[in-house]
Amino acid sequence: MAKWCRFINKKTAEINFGQLSQDGANIQSIQGDLFGEYEFNGPSLSLHEIDLITPCQPSKMIGLWNNYHALAKQQNNSIPIEPLYFIKSSNSFLKPNGVIKLPKTTTGTVGRVIYEGELGIVVGKTAKEITVADAKDYILGYTCVNDVTALEILTKDESFKQWTRAKSYDTFGPFGPWIETEVTYDSLIVKTFINGRERQSYPCSDMIFNPYQILSHLSFDMTLYAGDVIACGTSLGVLPIKDGQLIEVEIEGIGKLANTVGDVDLKI
Repeated sequence: MAKWCRFINKKTAEINFGQLSQDGANIQSIQGDLFGEYEFNGPSLSLHEIDLITPCQPSKMIGLWNNYHALAKQQNNSIPIEPLYFIKSSNSFLKPNGVIKLPKTTTGTVGRVIYEGELGIVVGKTAKEITVADAKDYILGYTCVNDVTALEILTKDESFKQWTRAKSYDTFGPFGPWIETEVTYDSLIVKTFINGRERQSYPCSDMIFNPYQILSHLSFDMTLYAGDVIACGTSLGVLPIKDGQLIEVEIEGIGKLANTVGDVDLKI
């Protein structure tokens, strides 16, 4: 296993990349860029000496919709012929252990807000019009994603589905804590826990479009850059979240993304 993170050194306030030690107690920091050239000649720091932040800085986060057979069957959705997706804006990105804020709008509350535990692909280098066969070479690794969604905002206006608005409120895009570079997607199980109670547990092998197909399709629509994150979609078990809850997205082999939920009078 090779778990990478991005962190703030509490003593120096410097931001750097590092790799988690095999015993999980320390971070070996690097000199250079995880997505370019680097050397393992930075200091080794204990987890107490750092604050984890998002493990990369995406130019965009792309989220898949209707990408699991089980959920499509439950919701009576047809199987898509190509990936269906939306984009979450960068202001939504949230670090591990950060607080998911339940916002208000100028016209009132946003209504129900839901969690969606998902596998995230981390793009390793610029990808444009790549084949499915070549796509594996463009994936740095995988991470945990919570695709938080204001469900009622999505369909509030009957004439226009508000995907961007519903998905892009501040703090609605937690991901991390690690980028795991040595796992294969089809052996992974995504689990989501609310205050310790399991609410989602589904295999990534049930995807309609696998990560290589997703990456290839998207690269023909837009250029994908190193550090971009693609959330592969969610499956059964999505429920609303409430103030004070602890939301944990866990993928064995990658790690556990934990965030609390807080209520704030935020005008958007």
